[in-house]
Amino acid sequence: MKLLEGKTAIITGGSRGIGKGIAEVFAKHGAHVAFTYSSSEEAAIALENELKKEGVKAKAYKSDASNYQQSQELAEEVVKDFGSIDILINNAGITKDNLLMRITEEDFDKVIEVNLKSVFNMTKAVQRTMLKQRKGSIINMSSVVGVKGNAGQTNYAASKAGIIGFTKSVALELGSRDIRCNAIAPGFIETEMTGKLDAATVQGWRDAIPLKREEPLKILLMCVCFLAVTFPLM
Repeated sequence: MKLLEGKTAIITGGSRGIGKGIAEVFAKHGAHVAFTYSSSEEAAIALENELKKEGVKAKAYKSDASNYQQSQELAEEVVKDFGSIDILINNAGITKDNLLMRITEEDFDKVIEVNLKSVFNMTKAVQRTMLKQRKGSIINMSSVVGVKGNAGQTNYAASKAGIIGFTKSVALELGSRDIRCNAIAPGFIETEMTGKLDAATVQGWRDAIPLKREEPLKILLMCVCFLAVTFPLM
C-alpha cells in the first residue's frame, strides 16, 4: 500500500520548485493533489496533467495564499472537488533580499505577508474540515534561516522564524484532535527561487554547510511525505 493512498493534500505554491517536487512525490504515493499557483497557468496545467498519470485526482487552482478570503474560498472548493482535506503543505514563499539599511517597508511587508500570513490564512481555512474529520497533518515550510538568521535577509528570516513559533502553537492547540502540525527548516536547496541569487551569495551558503554542498532535494521530499502520513495518534 502506498504511504498516502486516497489522502487529499493541498500544496500552496505547488507549480514549481519544492512545491512541485512535493506534488510529484505525493502523487506517486497515492495522494490526490490540489495545488495553487500565482501566475504561470501553462506550467500549472502541465503539472496537473502529469500528476493525473499516477492515477490520482489532481487540480491546479489560481489562488493567493496571502489573501485571507481567497484562502477560505480555496479550502471550500477543494472540499467540494475532492471530498476532504487530509494534508496541508504551506509552501508558498518569496524572497526580497537586501541589507536592513536598504530594504524598503514595502519589501519587508510583502515577504511577511506571502511567507507568514499565508500560513495563518491557510491553516485557518482547513482547520474546520480537519476538526470535523478529527484527523489531519499540517506541514509548514520554514528555513534554517529562521533559526540562525542571515545577513541581508531580515524579512525572510523573520517570516521563517515566525512560522516555527506559529507551528508550535498550532500543534499544542490541535494535537488533542489528532491533527499534527510540523515545520521543516531545510538548508540551501537549489530551486528556481534560489537560482536568482548571485554566485557569491550561493557560494556563501555552501561554505556555511558542513558538507560544502546543498541538500539533496529528494531527501527533503521524502521527509515531507513521511510527516504527511495521517495515522491516528496512539
